[in-house]
Amino acid sequence: MAREIVKEDIAKVKELLSNVLGTDEYTDLARMGGLTNHTYKVTMANGEIYVVRIPGEGTEELIVRSDEMISTKLACKLGVDAEMLYFGENGSKVTRYISNAVTMSSEFLKDPHRITQMAEIFKKMHSCGEDTKVPFEVFEMAMGYEKIIEDNSVPMFDDYKEIKAEVMNIKAEIDAAIDAKKVPCHNDPLCENWVVGDDRMYLIDWEYAGMNDGMWDVADVSIEAGFDKECDHMLLCAYLEREPTVTDEKHFLASKIYVDFLWTLWAKTRVPYDGQPMEDWAVERYTRLKSFINEYKAL
Repeated sequence: MAREIVKEDIAKVKELLSNVLGTDEYTDLARMGGLTNHTYKVTMANGEIYVVRIPGEGTEELIVRSDEMISTKLACKLGVDAEMLYFGENGSKVTRYISNAVTMSSEFLKDPHRITQMAEIFKKMHSCGEDTKVPFEVFEMAMGYEKIIEDNSVPMFDDYKEIKAEVMNIKAEIDAAIDAKKVPCHNDPLCENWVVGDDRMYLIDWEYAGMNDGMWDVADVSIEAGFDKECDHMLLCAYLEREPTVTDEKHFLASKIYVDFLWTLWAKTRVPYDGQPMEDWAVERYTRLKSFINEYKAL
């Protein structure tokens, strides 16, 4: 469904086009998806097509744009994201449009070919040897979210202390078994952040990217795409380039636990502002978190 063009954005789009491309003469302007920012597909008079992003109101409080720029530049250098022509201090961005672009969905990502492509992109990022100096410290973030929840008197789950203790016990076990290196990660590989153009896959929107355990990305996309055991096995085999061991499977499942643990707390921080939908989302995440803990214990 086409989204409405924000009138105030038109002048901003034209200014960016003029500064970056040397001309603001376009023949078509179409609003693209996304809730946080205003993103436009722009067809120029010469037939070239670009994507222009205008940062959404208040995003400066949510996103450190200088950090996003570092990770985006790395992704572009590695050929993981579309070619970037401009990235402004406020988060405005101009990129080349991905030809014949199709945004992925859960069903698309379950295709074995797409699973292999995702694994290859993760491997390219995770093994590049770069240090972006942008942190993504899961459990430090979790502590910060807990404080916000407490300060805002948001009710927590009755068994939260017990479940948190289970999570931390699992973390201790994994940390003792695996020396997980911090590598450049996307950290938010939602289905909508995967785009295919002419059978080439891209991973876009690096707003939450930072140095993390690479298995987080693998576990996160499994959750977001609703993978079953068969898809998980294909993904792990493609990512590891071998059959996963029991330790690998524990690492993968523990990472799923961490993903749902963190985003459960994040959702709770949003309850005072967004109400019941965020509470429902927190419950969904928390319920699945507990099921993952049970799976982990059964391994």
